[in-house]
Amino acid sequence: MRYRRLSHRYTTVTSTWPAWPLDTIWPGDRVRLLAQGRWQPDADIYETASTIQIVVDLAGVEDDQFEVQLFEDAVVVQGHRQLPGAEATRYHAARIRQGPLALVVRLPTPVDAERVVARYERGLLAITLPKRAGEA
Repeated sequence: MRYRRLSHRYTTVTSTWPAWPLDTIWPGDRVRLLAQGRWQPDADIYETASTIQIVVDLAGVEDDQFEVQLFEDAVVVQGHRQLPGAEATRYHAARIRQGPLALVVRLPTPVDAERVVARYERGLLAITLPKRAGEA
């Protein structure tokens, strides 16, 4: 796991391209799901009196295959999940998402970047973000 602290605000870049340009060729949500560039892992986000807690489900992701970035107003988890290839050539179900992943969590209050703790254990990334003094 790589951790980077950045001293600027998080911004997103939006595209002016259509959301799904292949509707005329492959309509439907099934194909759209398979063709997604990035997927968002499940996460629990909650706040206590003194901290913001984020728990991200990264089952099957090695600890050197993802990065945590802390911005002034957001936490970004980016990485890649590649599961071992199946021997069979015909899937009966393909519901486990693979490929690039990204999760953006907007922070509701300023945090103390010097005291952030991140642990990765048994497929769960737990990030504890202490609130700045006076913000709790």
